[in-house]
Amino acid sequence: MKNYRASDTSEDISESDLRQAVALFYDGDSAPTISAKGEGNTAQEIIDIAREHGVTLCENKALLELLMTLELGEEIPENLYIAIAQIIAFAYQLQGKSPADNIDY
Repeated sequence: MKNYRASDTSEDISESDLRQAVALFYDGDSAPTISAKGEGNTAQEIIDIAREHGVTLCENKALLELLMTLELGEEIPENLYIAIAQIIAFAYQLQGKSPADNIDY
């Protein structure tokens, strides 16, 4: 089980410039859900925790704006499946893995 987050922040942006962050939970069995979201200091905490746990970070302001409208625990809507799937696939690739690595046969 991994969390993936979309954010309009990067490591080069200072904490005072931080605006928003969203964390996604995806277990491979159902649609990803919003596991955390916040602004300001809360956004920074989300980012810090993600970094501490080696979670892949992704910047995408347009996607972030859409995800921020969802409630905690809410599944991402179908119209975002492709965008989120591309991010998850890229995160797996960065880790030298494949989504199939999580399937128990």
